[in-house]
Amino acid sequence: MKKITIGEAARQSGVKVPTIRYYEGIGLLPAPSRSEGNQRSYEPSDLDRLAFIRHARELGFEVESIRTLLSLQDNPGQSCSSADAIAKARLIEVEQRIRSLLALKAELEVMVEGCGHGRVDQCRVIEVLADHGKCMHPHH
Repeated sequence: MKKITIGEAARQSGVKVPTIRYYEGIGLLPAPSRSEGNQRSYEPSDLDRLAFIRHARELGFEVESIRTLLSLQDNPGQSCSSADAIAKARLIEVEQRIRSLLALKAELEVMVEGCGHGRVDQCRVIEVLADHGKCMHPHH
């Protein structure tokens, strides 16, 4: 199979060149072989791994979780309980973030509705931003 350069790996995977180097540096992506000119040479399996990492990052998984998931992928005979636990933990984080965003949305709606579109000294937006204690939801 034909090996490709880091630039081509970046283009095909959608992962930027510095990010590929970073993933190599932290051990998520194995160090590639080198050409006679000392350029990195990537194989299709490297592109698959980059796609996995990119997708996991898009879903918000942290680097250490991705490291564990990659280890599981590299050893497919194991139980998937670790992968389930990682995904469940991420789901809990997302659900908490959704609750926080909904509270933020509600707070902003109240601020906007409470603004009389008059003068600044009567502006609910300015009032609430100046005093967090006036917020409806303390955790947004």
